[in-house]
Amino acid sequence: MNRPMSIELTLYSRNGCHLCEDMEAQLATLAAEHGFSVRRVDIDSEPALVEAYGSRVPVLMQQQQWICDYFLDYPALMKALEQA
Repeated sequence: MNRPMSIELTLYSRNGCHLCEDMEAQLATLAAEHGFSVRRVDIDSEPALVEAYGSRVPVLMQQQQWICDYFLDYPALMKALEQA
């Protein structure tokens, strides 16, 4: 399922979060194979993001669509990529 890297996913995370690091590593492995890129956003960089996400990180989004949080949901990721 190779497609041009035009799909950008957003990973809301924070430094020092092992779940965030795990999801980021999994996404890095899948990105080239499935044709997407990941933009990491540190929620601690903006008070509004801390308020919105708090300890509910990592959160993976495609535009304004929630894909998953805490752990990578591979079927949900594939569905989001198909719909993009």
